[in-house]
Amino acid sequence: MIQFTPHVTVATVVVRQKNDLKEFLLVEERCKTTGVMVLNQPAGHVEEGEELADAARRETREETAHHVKLTGLLGSARYVGGNGITYFRTTFLAEVENHDKTLHLDTDITAIHWLNFDQITALSARMRSPLVISSIERYLNGHCYPLSFIYS
Repeated sequence: MIQFTPHVTVATVVVRQKNDLKEFLLVEERCKTTGVMVLNQPAGHVEEGEELADAARRETREETAHHVKLTGLLGSARYVGGNGITYFRTTFLAEVENHDKTLHLDTDITAIHWLNFDQITALSARMRSPLVISSIERYLNGHCYPLSFIYS
């Protein structure tokens, strides 16, 4: 019998207000399975013994050089990737505390971008998964829960 081994991941929707528009922090990275350049929220796997919130802050820092304050929980989703792996992804809402230009980005990250929702939807074909846009839509539709929703 094959053992079911889902991957536990986190993502962070980092938002800022610029003029009259909300902008979202995305990373540009090369997809490991296809080699195609894709856009994603700062995201990654939870390490053994790591709390979900700590993983979200770490992944955001490693992929964008931004230290963030988590301000809410946008939700949890199950996603089956093109590689057949099941991912359980918890997505947080965050705001930037500071940008540390001395940090080096993860080697898979080629650029970071601040984009508004119209720009993101125009690039929808380049999103790593449908969860990128749906997470932002959850935020824009007011779906945000207290961080205390998650406990250990």
